[in-house]
Amino acid sequence: MSDTSPDALSAADSPLPEALRLTAPAALVDIGANLTHESFESDLPAVLARAEAANVRALIVTGADPEGAERACALSQRHPNLWATAGVHPHHAADWNHALERSMRDLHAQPRVVAVGECGLDFNRNFSSPADQERAFEAQLALAAESGLPLFLHERDAGRRMLEMLHEWRHRLSDAVIHCFTGERDTLYGYLDLDLHIGQTGWLSDERRGHHLREFIAEVPAERLMVETDCPYLLPRNLPAKIKGRRHEPALLPWIVRELARWRGEDEEALARATTQTASRFFRLQETFEP
Repeated sequence: MSDTSPDALSAADSPLPEALRLTAPAALVDIGANLTHESFESDLPAVLARAEAANVRALIVTGADPEGAERACALSQRHPNLWATAGVHPHHAADWNHALERSMRDLHAQPRVVAVGECGLDFNRNFSSPADQERAFEAQLALAAESGLPLFLHERDAGRRMLEMLHEWRHRLSDAVIHCFTGERDTLYGYLDLDLHIGQTGWLSDERRGHHLREFIAEVPAERLMVETDCPYLLPRNLPAKIKGRRHEPALLPWIVRELARWRGEDEEALARATTQTASRFFRLQETFEP
């Protein structure tokens, strides 16, 4: 990463206790890191240094609203192992207008922007109305078709409608990933039938709400599976030590891979290599990223 100076590396020793200074057995790609979040403002170089020490070699910075997408793009231009997405999350769908569409189109033309999104449907909270969500999502499906970029998708409690909309557009799209998939088996198979990819986070290790995933996560084909932290959110609940402030960060991605390998009954290193190969191909990083 771009800043691995002694100061950054010594800071990297700080918030993670020894038990959480993990190193993946093979290079990893974190496909969903919210590094523009305010909690990273004061120590981002150290966060990136810790990620590198953990063998997290590439990070896709999520852009989920106009300002966040601009900042994600700017970050990716300053750090050689960062790339960005650009989209409007369903929570912000009511803000969608022609000016916003133009700004997203401009961002999608930037070489470090590798996906359209985070976009999709969230009928769990409905911070924007379902009608506004569908309007903004359809517009971003059109942008993905126009640009040829893959989609970075959010779906919560909206699987049926998401599948209906994606079915109408699938022949015009390149690739798509359901980031942080938390749904049921039938929804999973609906996405797989559409040749979509599946992103997995620390949700899998949450005994309160992620246990159902353990029953069928092994059924996701290796070439369709990718890993992510969604940091600073979704800190795994079963970490072997506590973190002051409970901020999730990319350096903990190896723990998610370990948990995923456990529930899939796979070798951890083999899974790490497979998810990295899939992410590199999906986001078209092969020419600039060497695991």
